[in-house]
Amino acid sequence: MNIRKITSDKKQFLSLLLLADEQESMIDRYIDRGEMFVLDDGGTKAVAVVTDEGNGCCELKNMAVAPECHRQGYGKALLSFLLSYYKGRFRQIIVGTGETPRHRAFYEHCGFTFSHRVEGFFTRHYDHPIIDDGVVLEDMIYYKQDIL
Repeated sequence: MNIRKITSDKKQFLSLLLLADEQESMIDRYIDRGEMFVLDDGGTKAVAVVTDEGNGCCELKNMAVAPECHRQGYGKALLSFLLSYYKGRFRQIIVGTGETPRHRAFYEHCGFTFSHRVEGFFTRHYDHPIIDDGVVLEDMIYYKQDIL
């Protein structure tokens, strides 16, 4: 397993990024200002984009694992790498996600705690309904973790 930073041609991973954020115009808002990492294990298995949000806080804007690789530890491995990579550089990492049992369980299992909610985020910022695990998403829920 190898995790590498991507510094150019980030859109080559667009198909994977779209799994976690299905509107390209939304990805365009953060892809260039974020740091991208790809997890390879006999091929690309996962991707993540992290942005500097100021005041010692970074945000995991996008993290996606190839569907055929779900529940194999790739998401957890990539997230663990990111927490280690940003330790000492930021005090806290946040992540916004849809309110589904699967996402909540993943982030809580990885040590994140609920931070806040942005009501109507998905209905305001996307040009079509976002459906995840059969749930029509409306609010963005944020989780946080200290990385001191």
